Amino acid sequence: MDSPGQDFQPRTFSIKLWPPSENTRLTLVERMTKNLSTESIFSRKYGLLGKEEAHENAKRIEQLCFASADEHFKKEPDGDGSSAVQLYAKETSKMMLEALKKGPSMTTEPEAPVTDALLLPCDTTLDLSGGKRAFIEADEAKELLGPLTKPGSSYKRICFSNRSFGIDAANVAGPILESVKDQLTEVDISDFVAGRPEDEALDVMRIFSKALEGSVLRYLNISDNALGEKGVRAFSELLKSQVNLEELYVMNDGISEEAAKALSELIPSTEKLKVLHFHNNMTGDEGAMYVAEMVKRSPNLKSFRCSATRIGSDGGVALSEALGTCTRLKKLDLRDNLFGVDAGLALSKTLPELPDLVELYLSDLNLENKGMVAIANALKQSAPQLEVLEVAGNEINAKAAPALAECLTAMQSLRKLTLAENELKDDGALIIAKSLEDGHTDLKELDVSTNMLQRVGARCFARAVANKPAFAQLNINGNFISEEGIDEVKDILKAGKKSLDVLGPLDENDPDGEPDDGDDEEEDEDAQDNEDGLELKLQNVKVEQDD
Repeated sequence: MDSPGQDFQPRTFSIKLWPPSENTRLTLVERMTKNLSTESIFSRKYGLLGKEEAHENAKRIEQLCFASADEHFKKEPDGDGSSAVQLYAKETSKMMLEALKKGPSMTTEPEAPVTDALLLPCDTTLDLSGGKRAFIEADEAKELLGPLTKPGSSYKRICFSNRSFGIDAANVAGPILESVKDQLTEVDISDFVAGRPEDEALDVMRIFSKALEGSVLRYLNISDNALGEKGVRAFSELLKSQVNLEELYVMNDGISEEAAKALSELIPSTEKLKVLHFHNNMTGDEGAMYVAEMVKRSPNLKSFRCSATRIGSDGGVALSEALGTCTRLKKLDLRDNLFGVDAGLALSKTLPELPDLVELYLSDLNLENKGMVAIANALKQSAPQLEVLEVAGNEINAKAAPALAECLTAMQSLRKLTLAENELKDDGALIIAKSLEDGHTDLKELDVSTNMLQRVGARCFARAVANKPAFAQLNINGNFISEEGIDEVKDILKAGKKSLDVLGPLDENDPDGEPDDGDDEEEDEDAQDNEDGLELKLQNVKVEQDD
């Protein structure tokens, strides 16, 4: 909220505008990645891209547009490059929209709203988020919001994200919004005070809050505004008047313990909430208690995201227990917190209460073997319909593999499995790969990168996916696979139904490296260096699904 406003200042150049620096190009890629993977009016209409796919699209778009603009510039070598810059910007915007219209090709992260409502026609939406990020002055606000003032206007959805309103612009917007608030159902005012001093930003929030008080919204997005407790309370009048909200987004808002408490107090009813997203905040254990209270009052939740919020064991336990009331939950994202084993055990007791769960994101939670085994045992019984499972970065090793394999055998609808940044090694890989060989015809993505895998583990995973009709991406990067092992993986894929296109990059693979021997691992060291010995283990691996 009080961040510097230089992003909005015109860029000056001492010599010429083209070509852009490498840093400028990288910044553009990052910005496009964010735009392609963050909720907006367009992404909600056409579909949201996952971060990985968004990044790949952003890199591709930037390279194509740079090449086109560079050719344009070469034809005018004496120019200052301004026309090349314009072409560069115009084409990137055009291709980004084309990428969104094309939609995701892979299973996306659960950042897109889960809603049963039909999309409204475009003439009911006023979206100001397109174009470059900029400060909005009073005259421009009057012009941009002009369509709302026309007699008989039927606007129901507004998106002001990416435009920064000051006091003067807010004073123009306030009366206009108040005049149409009774017809509004969806309001996106995320990232609408960027670069403003704190006092001014809070005043702008109060003006918008007062103007929208009493509107009957089903969707509200106040993300990316660095709210904190002051910001939350600046929206008091708006929040207090909402009793029909179905989707609420409060992401990247500095939601501390005090801010979480304020939210819990101010929203009078969350019984109709279907989507509640708290990604990237500073909630902590104490704040998690208030979030848990909101969750308990939200029995109709279908998508809950509370990732990267600094929640530890106590908060994780409270949140896990509260989720037991959300029996209609389809997407659950708790990634990048400090839950630990105890919170993992608490979550394992809650999972059987969530029979509709389709996507589960539990990466980077410090679950360890004990927590992972408990969760796997719970999922085996309660979530055979699961389509996405992410458990990367949880210090899982081969000891957890049998329970995880039994769980995976039951999940025949699985489309995406992420086990990256664990310590499975070849012994764990053998067991898990075996569980994926039969069935799993819908599996599209498998990520077992950075797992201390060697030649045999890589071969096993290649065999597991080589003949699956829908499979699209195998990530075995960041391991210790020999050159011969890589060649064997490629041969296995080519001999099956899949081409080498499904094999991800191998730039971080270390063919000469070896996994560290841990004291807590009971491994057959001879078998690690002897492929035949490891292959023999396959004959003794039998994963059965419980009746």
